[in-house]
Amino acid sequence: MSIAPPVAQSDDPEYAANLRRATLASSIGSALEYFDFALYGLSTALIFNVLFFPQDNPAMATVAAFATFGVGFLARPFGGLFFGMLGDRLGRKWVLVVTIILMGGASTAIGLLPTYEAIGMGAPILLVAMRLLQGFGAGAEQAGATVLMAEYAPVKRRGFFSALPFVGIQAGTLLAAVVFGVMTLLPEEALMTWGWRVPFLASFVLILLALFIRMRLRETPTFVELEKHDQITDRPFRDIFSHGFPGVVVGIGLRMAENGGSYLFQTVALAFFLTAAGDHADRGLLTWGVTIGSLIGIFSVPFTGHLSDRFGRRTIYRFGSVFMLLFTFPAWWLLSLGDHAIAIAVIAIGIGVAVNSMLGPQCAMLPELFGNRHRYLGVAMAREISAVLAGGLAGVLGAYLLAVSDNNWILIATYMAVLALITTASTFLVPETLRRDLTRVDDALKVSREEAGEGVDATTMTIRTVRR
Repeated sequence: MSIAPPVAQSDDPEYAANLRRATLASSIGSALEYFDFALYGLSTALIFNVLFFPQDNPAMATVAAFATFGVGFLARPFGGLFFGMLGDRLGRKWVLVVTIILMGGASTAIGLLPTYEAIGMGAPILLVAMRLLQGFGAGAEQAGATVLMAEYAPVKRRGFFSALPFVGIQAGTLLAAVVFGVMTLLPEEALMTWGWRVPFLASFVLILLALFIRMRLRETPTFVELEKHDQITDRPFRDIFSHGFPGVVVGIGLRMAENGGSYLFQTVALAFFLTAAGDHADRGLLTWGVTIGSLIGIFSVPFTGHLSDRFGRRTIYRFGSVFMLLFTFPAWWLLSLGDHAIAIAVIAIGIGVAVNSMLGPQCAMLPELFGNRHRYLGVAMAREISAVLAGGLAGVLGAYLLAVSDNNWILIATYMAVLALITTASTFLVPETLRRDLTRVDDALKVSREEAGEGVDATTMTIRTVRR
């Protein structure tokens, strides 16, 4: 497996400027996506259920509001597929310009929507339409940010730089929590008439900032190489199924514990604890676990990305999945005790350490799995299909397991352990991708199989080459 040549561009001022722009463009996009995502989730059960749905049955209005939240997940794989193909045909930069406009524009438009009282059933229909557009754009945003940074980053520090946009995820989640907290301090009438609209309308500022930076960004060096050698594929969808599908399957496996574990700790763990603690439960206090976990993630994501540059992607990724596997049963047992301080610590460690120890190396590893001709589409499919299978199902299946078992922690812990086992097994199915040449058009898995057929240990060969 060939390794990328030394990066002389790091001394080039123009390259350094573009690297800064790429980092800012990707990070702000991630922050905007998760700011809107978290803000929408926080608003769903407190505001949208009241303002956008009939109040004849408040419980069903809440169910309907959460259904609109779920609609965004359904749109994401289609957005990833559509924009992933465009990203491999037209380039990374312009697709990211379109997705930030689509995603951010839909979020801003939510702040302008009329309510059920004003236009009746047209209100929830418009809300669903905006949520679909939001999810459609977001489906390619994270994949694009991942690919953009991996292709721009200095080879020897690719893990660290590729992880930086994902700090935006933590920052966006934190910003939404702070903004929503301030928003709820308003008088009830002000909150329900105009106050809730302000954060959504404020998304427009982030859109303009991200758009300004992305318009000044140059196309990634690896895509320029494709153009130079006339290697751009006309049919990336056919390419990914004929050559890159094993990478998609393994990529999905790698994300099962990271994505599923994230949603289990952020949502199901809260619901489980509220039942376990009974009348003593404090919802506001418990959300500190997610907040602290996000704060830890601001440091643990780039740190584990940096460690993957030194010790290899697989080693650090496997550490995260094994840590989650070992942490799972003690974590859910501790949550069952109903103690707030213990629950906050468990959720913070679960998100900040277990989940983010996999997210750090993943940022570089997924782009390194795919060849240059279908990298954007491959990463998008691996990310978004896994988001449905792991993240989308985590809340529903987790809540179902708790319901049928009368809140028995063993079942939900077993479910999380299975996700961790799938990811741990997947780390044994991939070759070490550290410092792989991203201008190559063949996939890492394909090269690994060919070398294995010749009696060569692909991982050993890679590490030896790196050490030279």
